Amino acid sequence: MFGMLAPCPSRTPDGLKPRWMGHFCGLCLELRDDAGQFARLTTNYDALALSVLVEAQQGDDAHGRNAGPCALRGMRRQRIATGEGPRLAATASLLLASAKIRDHVEDGDGIAARPGARGLAGVTADRLRAKAALIGDSIGLPTAPLVAAIERQREVERACGASTPLTDVTAPTEAATAELFAHAAVLGGRPENAAPFRAAGAAFGRLAHLLDAADDFDEDAERGAWNPLAATGSGVEGARTLAKGALADMKAALASASLIDETMTGLLLDRYARHAVSKTFGSTCATYRRPERHHGSHHETRDDHYRPRRRGFWAGLCSFAVLCCTCQLCCADHYEGPWSGRPREGCCRDACDCCECCNCCSCCGESDGGCCGCGCSCD
Repeated sequence: MFGMLAPCPSRTPDGLKPRWMGHFCGLCLELRDDAGQFARLTTNYDALALSVLVEAQQGDDAHGRNAGPCALRGMRRQRIATGEGPRLAATASLLLASAKIRDHVEDGDGIAARPGARGLAGVTADRLRAKAALIGDSIGLPTAPLVAAIERQREVERACGASTPLTDVTAPTEAATAELFAHAAVLGGRPENAAPFRAAGAAFGRLAHLLDAADDFDEDAERGAWNPLAATGSGVEGARTLAKGALADMKAALASASLIDETMTGLLLDRYARHAVSKTFGSTCATYRRPERHHGSHHETRDDHYRPRRRGFWAGLCSFAVLCCTCQLCCADHYEGPWSGRPREGCCRDACDCCECCNCCSCCGESDGGCCGCGCSCD
């Protein structure tokens, strides 16, 4: 599971937690049914926004069913979303996973850096893309333009220089997510929402691209890998300014759409999105800050140079299976990412310390829509 819209139980009202889990499980089971068990590894938090947008336009007419016990939710039953919304989300998840694997193949890093893994990774990327095309066809979504936009990303990066606007680099991502969001309007039976959804999707794609680049900025610098923030000279601060603008653009676009139930869209595309920005860039209110890089002497201890332990594809897959079977992915306070080795937080744990900013605010209120239910701004 990956994506910027990771759940945060402390900022999620109790009444919405089952609804969020219903979309999450609906996507996971849709991937299993339409693309096989392996495809469940591509489950993407961000793709849930598509399922939520379809439901928001249908209200009580949205499709759902009761699912059986699952280890990822503590062997509890769950009412899950079904139908075209989860299928659209599954298409997006598969396309994103395919693009990520293809990037590793072409760059010769990540899972493709392992001996003999490059060919297998390429075949896997092609199969995921083919599965996405089949699901897309079932909901009337042509995936060829989306694939073309994704493949144009590499051309844009090759032509990128110090004078290139950062928005030029994010443009292919924006184009792909804009079309996915616009199709949510078609599936929801509200074609008049296509234009505002397309604008919201473009802003969402820009935001996701910027957050990913900012998260990888230090690591890419250490590895000598290409990063758009370094290549364009924008830096993390330049990305932060654009990210805040993308948040405002997405909120304005969704406000102009006609929705029956805005509850879940507000949770994912407003509250979770703003939390992702605060977590990546830091804020005047959030307790999280980007770690400072220290360049000390050669006599620093081994702990000063600690780096997350990265695993290969198969070792990571085994680690992922263990995390699933022991429910650590959803219930653990902290665990190591199966592939990256980075610290992660369980998506359904009882509390998280990333939402303690209310302790420094005197204007907290659950209905105010602040950084974690408080009226103060996290800018």
